[in-house]
Amino acid sequence: MAEIVLFHHALGATAGIRSLAAQFEAAGHRVHVPDLFEGRTFPSIEEGVSYAGEVGFGAILERGRAAVEGLPDELAYVGCSLGVLPAQLLAQTRPGATGAIFLYSCVPPEEFGGEWPADVPVQIHGMANDPYFADEGDLDAARELVSAAPRGELFVYDGDQHYFADPELPSYRPVAAEQVMARMLEMLRSIP
Repeated sequence: MAEIVLFHHALGATAGIRSLAAQFEAAGHRVHVPDLFEGRTFPSIEEGVSYAGEVGFGAILERGRAAVEGLPDELAYVGCSLGVLPAQLLAQTRPGATGAIFLYSCVPPEEFGGEWPADVPVQIHGMANDPYFADEGDLDAARELVSAAPRGELFVYDGDQHYFADPELPSYRPVAAEQVMARMLEMLRSIP
């Protein structure tokens, strides 16, 4: 069983994020879902990103750090899009990370001080024609990261949706979402 911190996307801590947490819990994992937006949710990516910009992305990262204070060091970090920022920061810089999973996004490892830790497995999931993932540099960053990570995996799915594994949204693609969940659970089972 892994202890997971699940960071939400730009829409906030929505029913879709809670559904993902419930799937991890049903598989026997313990899940923490910090609310980086302090109760706010948004109907669009643009509105959520705008809010994060107003608050400051540095403040969002600090909220992510604060959310894990008092938790064990041995955590797996799961980030969804915007939530990849605190997930990746903590997986790279907080001692004890047992794994990381990034949905829909990735940033170059140098954003958070350099190389990916060799002992931390990482999975990255995105769609080949998602304009946010493929056209804004995330896919390139994902390729860079997994090429340097001894236990790195990149899964690119056919399609052009961003939040394709979120069952509460019109962008949901059930076949790809099932593949993502199976791959995430397989990785989490391998964590001691």
